[in-house]
Order: sequence, then C-alpha cells, then structure tokens
Amino acid sequence: MQTGTLITLALYFVLMIGVGLFAWRKSTDTSEGYLLAGRNLPPAVAALSAGASDMSGWLLLGLPGALYASGLVEAWIGIGLFAGAVVNWIVVAPRLRQQTEELGNALTIPEFLANRFPDKAFALRVVSAIVIVAFFTVYTAAGLVGGGKLFETAFAGLLPNIALSDYMLGIWITALVVLAYTMVGGFLAVSLTDFVQGCIMVVALVLMPLVVMFGSGGEAGGSIADVAASQPGFLSLTEGLTLLGFISAVTWGLGYFGQPHIIVRFMAISTIEQVKTARNIGLTWMGVALIGAIGIGITGRAYAERKGILFEDPETIFIVLSELLFHPLITGFLLAALLAAIMSTISSQLLVSSSSLTEDFYRLFLRQQASERERVNVGRICVAIVALAAIAIAADPDSQVLGLVSNAWAGFGAAFGPLIILALTWDKMTGAGAVAGLVTGAAVVAIWIAGGLNASFMGGQYLYEIVPGFIAAWLAIVIVSKATGTARPARG
Repeated sequence: MQTGTLITLALYFVLMIGVGLFAWRKSTDTSEGYLLAGRNLPPAVAALSAGASDMSGWLLLGLPGALYASGLVEAWIGIGLFAGAVVNWIVVAPRLRQQTEELGNALTIPEFLANRFPDKAFALRVVSAIVIVAFFTVYTAAGLVGGGKLFETAFAGLLPNIALSDYMLGIWITALVVLAYTMVGGFLAVSLTDFVQGCIMVVALVLMPLVVMFGSGGEAGGSIADVAASQPGFLSLTEGLTLLGFISAVTWGLGYFGQPHIIVRFMAISTIEQVKTARNIGLTWMGVALIGAIGIGITGRAYAERKGILFEDPETIFIVLSELLFHPLITGFLLAALLAAIMSTISSQLLVSSSSLTEDFYRLFLRQQASERERVNVGRICVAIVALAAIAIAADPDSQVLGLVSNAWAGFGAAFGPLIILALTWDKMTGAGAVAGLVTGAAVVAIWIAGGLNASFMGGQYLYEIVPGFIAAWLAIVIVSKATGTARPARG
C-alpha cells in the first residue's frame, strides 16, 4: 500500500481522536452532557450526525454490492429508507424532542418510556435495555465486519509480523480508534465526528460514480449500455421483482422509527424550532448519499465488465475502485470515507448501548444514588464491554455486512417502531400495551430469523422479518391497551 494512502488515513484517525479530546473538555462533566451533549446540538450537527450514524458501512459496501450483483431493482431498499426517514423527521422528531424533556428530562429511550408509562416503568426499562444491548451488539459487529473487509482488501500484509489476519487487524484498529474518541468525549464527540464523517462520506459518494463514468480511464459510460444489453433487466426497477420482494425492500423504511442511535439525535437538538432546519439538511444529505451509492453499484458493474475484473465479494467494489482509479492521496480520502461510514455508526451504537447499561441496569439495580462522575465512568466501561462482545461476533470473516445490518435493523424497527410512534401520538396507549408491543416485536423478529422464514416464506419467497414483527407489535399494543384501559394523554 502506497505511503500517501496511509498518511491520509493516519491524519483522519488523528482528527477523530482530536475531536474526542475537544469534546472531553466541553461536555463530559455530567451524565446529560456525556449522553446527550447537554441537549444543545446545532441543527446541522444533529442532522448529519443522524444521517452518518444511520448510513453505516452498508451504504458504501452492502448497497453498492447488492446493486452490482442484482441490478437497479435493489434500489427499492434506498427508496423505502428515504420515505421512512421523511416520516421519521416529521412525526417522531419534534414530539420526541419535546416529550423527553417534559417527562423527567429523560436521557435514554428506555427512561423516556418508563416516564411515559410509570405503572410499567421497571419492566419497560429492563426489557427495552435488553433489546437495545442485544441488537446493538450485532449491529456494531456489522460495522466491524466492514472495517475488517476494508483492511483485508486494501491493506493486505500491512503488518506482516502481527499474529493476526488482515481481517482481524482491521477489526481491532477500527474498534480501538472508535473507542478512543467515544469513551473520552461521549455524545458530543460522537456527534461532532459524525458531522465531519458525514461531509467526507457525501463528497466520496458524489466523486466516485462521476470518476468511474467520466474520469480518465473510467470508460464506464458506454459500458452501462453493454451491461444492460447482455443482462436484460439490469437497469429495471421491476425486473424479477415479486410482491413480497417489493414489500420486503420498501419496508426497510419502517425501521427508522425504532432506531435508538438515530432518534436519540432528535432528543439532543438545541430547540424544537430547529427541528425543521435539521430535517431539511438531513434529508438533502440522505438523498444525495443514496443516489451516490446506487451510482457506485451500477457504474462499478459497468467498469468491471469493460475491464474484465471479477469480484469475489461484491461488497468490496468501493474499495477496489478506490485503489484502481485514484491517486494514493485521494484513495486514502475515499477509504477514510468508508471508515467514516463505519465508525460513525459504531460510535453511536456503542454510546446508546452504554447509556442503557448505565442508566437502566447499573443505576436501577446496583447504585441508584451514583454520582454524575461515577455514571460517566461506568458509561465508559460499558462502551468497552459492548465493543469486545461485538468483536467476538465479527470474528467470522464470512459475515456479510448487509445481512447483519438487516437483522439488527428489523429487530429495532419492530420492537421500538410501533412503540415510539404510538407513545408519542396515541393518548389511549397503556403501559401494559407498551410492554406487550416491545416483547412481541422483538420476539417475532427473532423467531422469523431463527426459523429461516426471512429466506423462505410462502413458496420460497423472501419476506423481510421487519414486516411481521412491526405488524404484530402494533396489534399487540392496540389490543392490550384497549383491554387495560386508558393512559395519560400523549403530547404533541
């Protein structure tokens, strides 16, 4: 690997750790500062932080790889996600910002639910914390798999005397850098690094397909027509698309309402009035990013066909094109963009998992009167514990980024999605209904995955597990709430 690329990446790592040290001096004296940056994020930082923590390594690995392999039909996932994000910003963001502050200044989603339904506070905090930690450990592992694939593909033999495979070396380097700024700087560090990472990501996502299409040596423009001719339907949004396949793709958008690492950004925006500004910035960023990722998959396939390049793992297309088409310094920037996508999500997930372990386990069961400093330090320890568990899961080099992300995304979307929407908008929801929805959503997703129904359902067709999980959770909340009476009115 050429020196220029390594220098660029080294500078990127230094920048991330520097931001962590800055945040450490600004907002880690109290648990509110460490977990929510004092509810004082500017709208641009909140918007790009939500976007960057959402669009993990799957945006530069999983989605382009799926489009490379199957064609434009895979774009329905991105379309569904964008639609879900629009509704999330309009329905959930302003209400969650307002109600979490009004209801006991809740710092975590489990704490908000407990304050919203005090009769079931204990059950809601414990069950929701278990779901968060379990699914986020898997989700974090997906990000580490992306880091492993990056180093395995782009930095093979970087440290030949290390008794680790290139894949595991990548996992450990990614994890240690994220731990450095997350443990030190907390939510403010994560949000500020997300902002920087979001800017890097969107530049890379615009730059890559343009260079592949029109840059020197790209030659992909005419090749797209060749691919379309040799593989009919490659550029079609409907080729081979079944009804269940369409539902499975677009319903990825349902997951947004239940992603704690995304919606916690809404809680931290400085004022309710600035939610609209953050929404406009966030949705613009997301639209450009998704179009860029789709473009990488399509133009990358055309370039590979023209050059006779064979990809054993389509999820590495962004990495390989970065090395083939760009100067080493630019390659370093592009690989930093991939690491940005990976690290922004991992850091957010680690912090949310840590907050649940600290606020909903440690304080609840061990030290109810823990001081602010003690809670911050326990949070740092919990970040490291979750990271180690995720490293163990990610150790399998055959893991697929998109597969791990889809499972975790469905788990959160089904468990928390209906629960959050109805808690914010339905005045007849009860604590018993909340518990029923939370347990039902998580259980149905787990059973669907364990039974292989996400791979073979109704004659072998694929049905994404979020669909039955979301529906079952919504019904459970409504039925149990009506059977157990009325609750305090929701506001907003």
